[in-house]
Amino acid sequence: MPEIIVKYENKVLERIVTEKSRITIGRTSDNDIILDNRGVSRRHAEIELTGESAVLFDKESLNGTFINDRRVEEEFLRDNDIITIGKYNLIFHCQAGRETKLSDLDGTMVLQTRKQRERMQRDQSDRQRVQTAGGGPLLVGEQNSPGEEYRLGPGIVSFGKAPWVNVRIQGWFVSELQAKITPSGNGFFLTNVGRRKKTLVNGEPVDHYELKNGDLIQIGKTVFRFVAGL
Repeated sequence: MPEIIVKYENKVLERIVTEKSRITIGRTSDNDIILDNRGVSRRHAEIELTGESAVLFDKESLNGTFINDRRVEEEFLRDNDIITIGKYNLIFHCQAGRETKLSDLDGTMVLQTRKQRERMQRDQSDRQRVQTAGGGPLLVGEQNSPGEEYRLGPGIVSFGKAPWVNVRIQGWFVSELQAKITPSGNGFFLTNVGRRKKTLVNGEPVDHYELKNGDLIQIGKTVFRFVAGL
């Protein structure tokens, strides 16, 4: 059974587990997950569970539903996906939890927070980047990057200080071959193959990690942002 952890400003509000095949998310008390904020629509989103798969549907909400900072209408969920609705983050897991309840409000308020505007603008910009690049995933250079963006395709992309790698990296103690990104199924994996703790995702050292939209990758002093394909 899946577990959904509801967080607000990095504080865990509740942990929810259910055997239902459909989980509704919204502001009113008839939902399975109730988010007590006027930036959330009455019936904002749904998660349908079939066997081992889970699909998130946005129910034409006013402020949108995001998975890993990308606005979605319908999307398969993976373990550890972060669903953003209004000011809430819902982390999708497959572990048992406990269920609590929130109250409701009347009337949906359009979110005008700086974070919401930035999220919408970044999502629109990223979609345009991906479309221009042919629809596939990209790495966008954020800091100390030799290029603005890099397409990810069927081959392996290597990172390091050696002249033969795909992407040259800055920084002390970075290995000749420090890391690589490898396609696998429908996803991409970042693997550290050089010095330990020189490959980070969202500030945490990794050895082998499946990339998600919006992840910040730091290799040495070079920082990239992973943008998933359409």
